This record gives sequence, structure tokens and C-alpha cells, in this order.
Amino acid sequence: MIMIDLTINEKQLERTERKLLGPEPKVPRGQVYIITERCKECGFCWTFCPMDVLEKSELSNVKGYHYPRVKDGKETACINCETCTLICPEFAIYTERIDEE
Repeated sequence: MIMIDLTINEKQLERTERKLLGPEPKVPRGQVYIITERCKECGFCWTFCPMDVLEKSELSNVKGYHYPRVKDGKETACINCETCTLICPEFAIYTERIDEE
């Protein structure tokens, strides 16, 4: 009778998982740009941002509208999904992809 040892150590398991699953996908990053004078405070951008990056600013533009701002601590959370760009009726906000190396 032949006995085969089928035990696997942690390193072998990790190596096998990496081969099967491939490298972890990179999360895209974006930079938010706000044209404050175009904003009319509809709130769509901060309401529908899937990463909860935006909030209503305490500051206002010359028309008296509070425009969006990036929340403190969320400066790198934008994934460049462009939801804010697509939903803004005044074209007051857009994102650009940041290429990370």
C-alpha cells in the first residue's frame, strides 16, 4: 500500500491562489474638479456619489449657492466613475483619471 502526503503549507497555498486568481485588480483613481460658479446646489453629486467623496460646502458662490467639496480624508477615494460628471445638470463638476505607477 502506498501512502501519499497531501498536506500543503501556507506558502504553497498562497502561491497556488495567486496563480489561480491572478494579480489583484487595480482600483482606478480620479481627481475631482469643481467649477464653483456654475453650481446651483442641486445636491445630485454629493447624494449619488457611490464612494461618498463629496459633501455640501459651507462656502457659496457669487449666486449664493453652496457648491460641493471633497470630504476631509476622502481626497484619494474617488474612483473616477464619473457619476458626478454625468448627473450634474450645470456641468459644474468633472473628474479626471489619475494614473498611478
